[in-house]
Amino acid sequence: MKRVLLASPRGYCAGVERAIETVERALTLYGRPVYVRKQIVHNSHVVRELEERGAIFVDSVDAVPKGAPVVFSAHGVAPAVRAAADARDLLSIDATCPLVTKVHTQARRFADRGYTVVLIGHAGHEEVEGTTGEAPESIVLVESIADAEAISLPADAPLGYITQTTLSVDETREIVDVLRRRFPHIEGPEKEDICYATSNRQWAVKEMLGEIDLLLVVGSHNSSNSVRLVDVANAAGVPAYLVDDASEIDESWIEGVDVAGVTSGASAPERLVAGVCDWFRARGVADISAFSSAFEDVVFRLPVELRRAERSAA
Repeated sequence: MKRVLLASPRGYCAGVERAIETVERALTLYGRPVYVRKQIVHNSHVVRELEERGAIFVDSVDAVPKGAPVVFSAHGVAPAVRAAADARDLLSIDATCPLVTKVHTQARRFADRGYTVVLIGHAGHEEVEGTTGEAPESIVLVESIADAEAISLPADAPLGYITQTTLSVDETREIVDVLRRRFPHIEGPEKEDICYATSNRQWAVKEMLGEIDLLLVVGSHNSSNSVRLVDVANAAGVPAYLVDDASEIDESWIEGVDVAGVTSGASAPERLVAGVCDWFRARGVADISAFSSAFEDVVFRLPVELRRAERSAA
């Protein structure tokens, strides 16, 4: 084993940074505990650290005491969840990523115009559940190219498509191509729904694949964008593994490997990447360097509910 190349960009995106900071500042503002519906972001280390600071993660707002503060996760929630929180007089703070909110808005616009809406995404993912909740009678889920080939839609009815923000860029493009071939009049969003961070991290991996024999992706196993990074490498014939942290690396993976690549999903803290680098150093790898592809400078403002509450408390 000679070298390790670090993909760039990697790790936290603006939506994840905003969501985590929202919980941290809510804890400062309201004290312990602050409730969070679902995992604030899909990373077990982040969730565990926030729990230690006083966050309580719940599956439903029904589990939150009346009048208590509750943060909605970066993945977004359906309108029914907001209504349920209001009915319990909860202090709701919406940490939905603004790019997910954009997809929700597009879903409503299509549905309000009488469109059948094809949502490209993964069943059971919190983002998909939240988006579907915006117009459940109008939205049809498509998960794969096979689904797109098989789906039956009214031939003359207005159709639109939207997508989950954390999908494979290449696979989503293929699904959209099938939909456009089968339904030439289908309309899409003005700008693609897959978020900049997901696209950039996939592109950075693709740029690096010709230089590496193996890719390690740091991220939790329920992180959609992290799983897609593994898929990108595997699709190009490069072995890739998803690890929550350095403790999950199997030494047998690096047998016969000269150059390994390392990247991380959009909800993985950089310290976990540093831990992987230390794992390699402990095994005699001294050459660890950045393989830069793009620079990100996106920043999202904190939720308006939190900013107002902080001003009132000042």
